[in-house]
Amino acid sequence: MTELTQASKRNHSGKLNRWIEPIWGYVFIAPWLLGLFVLTIGPMSQSFYLSLTQYNLLELPSWVGFENYKEIFTDDKDFWTALRVTITYVVLSVPLKLFFALMVAMLLFKPIRGMSVYRAIFYLPSLVGGSVAISAIWRNLFGMDGFINKFASFLGIQGIDWINTPETALYTLVMLAVWQFGSSMVIFLAGLKQIPKDLYESASVDGASKFLSFFSITLPMLTPIILFNLVMQIIGSFQMFTQAFIVTKGGPINSTLVYALYLYQKAFAYFNMGYASALAWILLTIIALFTALVFWSSKKWVHYET
Repeated sequence: MTELTQASKRNHSGKLNRWIEPIWGYVFIAPWLLGLFVLTIGPMSQSFYLSLTQYNLLELPSWVGFENYKEIFTDDKDFWTALRVTITYVVLSVPLKLFFALMVAMLLFKPIRGMSVYRAIFYLPSLVGGSVAISAIWRNLFGMDGFINKFASFLGIQGIDWINTPETALYTLVMLAVWQFGSSMVIFLAGLKQIPKDLYESASVDGASKFLSFFSITLPMLTPIILFNLVMQIIGSFQMFTQAFIVTKGGPINSTLVYALYLYQKAFAYFNMGYASALAWILLTIIALFTALVFWSSKKWVHYET
């Protein structure tokens, strides 16, 4: 009987420990869970509910079902304009930004004295580039009387109003985005450090040039880093707002009306919060589709060591 009692106590103690250990785990992650439900899932649920209503901030939301989504896809020409402008911006800015980030990372990877200072200098635009102040400077830089046109006139070239010309306004925002390549550059630098030097030594012994080594070793080994940077830059570019709002305000004639700016106008200029919430959920879906497409295609061009 004593042995049975002791065995029963051990069994009960083991079951109790199996319950206590997970509880402590949940206690330690409770702050994160609280933030997840209160700051993420809660607002997202409220946003989805509002997307099914007509809400102007002054009156209670009135249920309209999927009417907001129907109007967006059938009657809203500005939605399609904003989507076209945003996709154009993403397609132009993301590859250029990654290209310059990789090229500069290759240059800054060399063991030169004071290289950390150069890296900090090149990373600085990523810290301040998204600010209102830099956007205002950029607007003045490409204005009719800005530095770009003054420099062009010095060379005998007739300048144009870059910001107020529909054919060139979006490209000024693309250049501002490409200028902020520092964050991707730092990640590329970390990836370059992980490539074994033995591979380059073996390639050199076999007579491979630096150009061939870049495409045969460096680029394939960096494809996981390229995938990460590509996904992050796509997500960030689709949400671009400050630059378009400060530099061009969506003009001229909606040539720089990016999606986030259009959403902002519907929400805070026309106080149509239900419609803006529907636009936000459509944007989430678009970003998810583009991200899924990148991950699907990565099976064909991303290489892992294993």
